[in-house]
Amino acid sequence: MAKPKKRHALSTRLWHWTNALALILLFMSGLNISNAHRRLYWGDDGFLPEQAWLEVPRFPGWATIPDYYSLATARDWHVILSLVLGFSLLAFMLFALFNGHLKRDIWLRAREWKPRNIGKDIREHLRLNFDHGEGKYNILQKIAYAGVIFVLIPLMIFTGMVMSPGMEAAWPWMTEFFGGRQSARSIHFIAAWSLFAFFVVHMLLVVAAGPIHQLRDMITGGKE
Repeated sequence: MAKPKKRHALSTRLWHWTNALALILLFMSGLNISNAHRRLYWGDDGFLPEQAWLEVPRFPGWATIPDYYSLATARDWHVILSLVLGFSLLAFMLFALFNGHLKRDIWLRAREWKPRNIGKDIREHLRLNFDHGEGKYNILQKIAYAGVIFVLIPLMIFTGMVMSPGMEAAWPWMTEFFGGRQSARSIHFIAAWSLFAFFVVHMLLVVAAGPIHQLRDMITGGKE
């Protein structure tokens, strides 16, 4: 008898939990860094209030790492966790490429982009029916996961590199690519809060779909 196939491969499960922990701690240390200078700008320079496009509120200690204001400590956390995030993403993408997970489960076919199919997927989600579609994930899930894996997390990594003085000196073209150091900082902020929004929606959908079942499958792998 053939061994039952797991719904989630071990590499996917390891990346899921490593990525979740790294992003949560990165976000919290990032809030501490944000408290050091709460205004955001576009271009290469910016300091004055009238130059800012947004002033971010000050975040309380319970939401930050560490739970007191310390720019140096927060940066240490941020750098270490960014390495965890970057290398875990690279490992996941390599495993997902070789075991077919990306092509089989994440890649969107041309027919799936049709407005009729997307509209149907939205209606099914509104009915709290998440187990529809041909493969493991439905259209909206594929779009969301692909956006996180190929857009938001890479944006976080590369804009973070631009904000590092050493990286900026070594690769000035990267700063120019993002439109300046302050633009990279603003994009980093937008990407971070977009990931936070994804996390909130993801958690709400997990609860709606049955949290015990979903958590068990992401821990044990489940069965297809």
